Amino acid sequence: MTMAQTQAFAILAGMMVLFVWGRLRYDLVAGLALLAAVLVGVVPYEAAFSGFGDDIVIIVGSALLVSAAVARSGIIEAVLHPLAPKITSTRTQLVLLVTTVTVLSAFVKNIGALAMMLPVAFQMAKRSKTPPSMFLMPMAFGSLLGGLTTLIGTSPNIIVSHLRAEITGAPFAMFDFAPVGVGLAAAGIAFLAIAYRLLPLDRAGAPTLAEAMDIHDYLTEGRVRAASAIAGKTMADLRGSAGPEVVVTAVVRDGQKTSPLPDMVMRENDIVLLQGEPAALQQAVARVGLELEGEDRSMRSDKANEEIGGVEAVIAPDSLLIGQAAGDLALHARFNVNLLAVSRSGQRFADRLRDIQLRAGDIIVLQGSLGDMPALLRDLGCLPLATREIRLGSVRRGVIPIAILAGAMLLAGTGLLPVGLAFFGAALLVVLFGSLSLREAYATVQWPLLVMLGALIPVSEAIRTTGGADLIATWLSNIAHSLPPYAALALIMAAAMALTPFLNNAATVLVMAPIAVSFASRLGFQPDAFLMAVAVGAACDFLTPIGHQSNTLVMGPGGYKFSDYARLGAPLSLLVIVLGVPLIMMTWPLTR
Repeated sequence: MTMAQTQAFAILAGMMVLFVWGRLRYDLVAGLALLAAVLVGVVPYEAAFSGFGDDIVIIVGSALLVSAAVARSGIIEAVLHPLAPKITSTRTQLVLLVTTVTVLSAFVKNIGALAMMLPVAFQMAKRSKTPPSMFLMPMAFGSLLGGLTTLIGTSPNIIVSHLRAEITGAPFAMFDFAPVGVGLAAAGIAFLAIAYRLLPLDRAGAPTLAEAMDIHDYLTEGRVRAASAIAGKTMADLRGSAGPEVVVTAVVRDGQKTSPLPDMVMRENDIVLLQGEPAALQQAVARVGLELEGEDRSMRSDKANEEIGGVEAVIAPDSLLIGQAAGDLALHARFNVNLLAVSRSGQRFADRLRDIQLRAGDIIVLQGSLGDMPALLRDLGCLPLATREIRLGSVRRGVIPIAILAGAMLLAGTGLLPVGLAFFGAALLVVLFGSLSLREAYATVQWPLLVMLGALIPVSEAIRTTGGADLIATWLSNIAHSLPPYAALALIMAAAMALTPFLNNAATVLVMAPIAVSFASRLGFQPDAFLMAVAVGAACDFLTPIGHQSNTLVMGPGGYKFSDYARLGAPLSLLVIVLGVPLIMMTWPLTR
């Protein structure tokens, strides 16, 4: 072993120790590993920051952004709403989520399928009061298992197919992977439905201001339009569509306030008073097709590209709003803002927004130019609350982000565009079409994850450039040559699994596939089974958050530690090897 190889392996070993130790955040550990690799010379200075331009960084960042746009679109809530009452147990929810991601991953890029389903997982977790970490890692593992089933499901399958064409003259066909992949995917789903309990219960993503500012009693109002989904239906239907988080306090018809009786039929121009927390109110308004108070009034700004949004503020003791009814203040005409909602602790309102006499301590949601809002709040005598995302009153773009994500996955899956470029374009489009504002887009991206990826790519590349990968290949060749066929097949699969966290899965295939073919030749067997073992092993990194983008994608939102992956991933990896080897041997006989 050369000095450079020793240094590269030592840096990787030290990095893994720090990851498992967990006292330093993962992006800092990755940065230290990169610095050490550059200082000892195993990573050239000019290549030190090459990882930040790698496709993986772009794919992960873009997938996070597009996923957030999908979450805001309202489509996810619309799909979940009729299913939510029927899916209550954590296990049933997990099986549904993992199965859906697994099936989608067979036909589209697995990280794209995972990105599409992340908002669904968070909605289910919120409804069932389950930590999202119970769902996210099993979903990531399901996306890897789903990729095993078809040629286009994952990059290792495509590369292995290409290498087979070079060796035998015929590539693997689209569904040649299915007999092995479907069996492993089904077994993996069954395993995850039981073994998810191996995950720690205390894992959670970083707490959000929305969770800390637990304000549930905002009142807002919406008008029934002719095109509203609730027009012509009963109040019971409206309550069912709005969900349990929203309370209907009153209905105003022809200027008269009435009680919201269950059999009351909703008519055009009825005004419905709704009470709840802002996100639930926004979902309810969008779901039933109401026109929110002030929606028909435009916001004006003298500044180009000024962002319009909602802010929360508390009315101070010396505010000019105290004792005034909102309707008498003419806020839009005088200050260019809309009053969207009012909250008063411990009180349920039955009055319209415009008739509520405001008091000191009331919390209000104002919509207007975010750039002008600080000066306006000062003039009104209101104190802004800590900034958090307020969707109430924002425009929802419906199917646009879904269509953009589907288009990106189609372009990537058919090879018309590289995956990184397809997802980068999708991220730009969701911002361009207004599904996310620029402020929301930058806030959505998990920057520590991207820093970790950018720093680790050149470090892992050093294993190959120093000859460390070739050294490992030689060791494996010497060991496996004396083993029976099934053990050699298992060793090749396990070796591919072990290499994938340090090389990317494509590089693992390129290193291991020639070794696999050499094994087959020396033992007098057909190469197909060994190539399939390489493909399965390279696609199944269940041990670390750094071997595959899907695992990385859920690390921050799930609040996982580095060591959490092995708790669930190690037994799943063993299951894949134990079941995968006989499946491969049955599907791809070693002899003709």
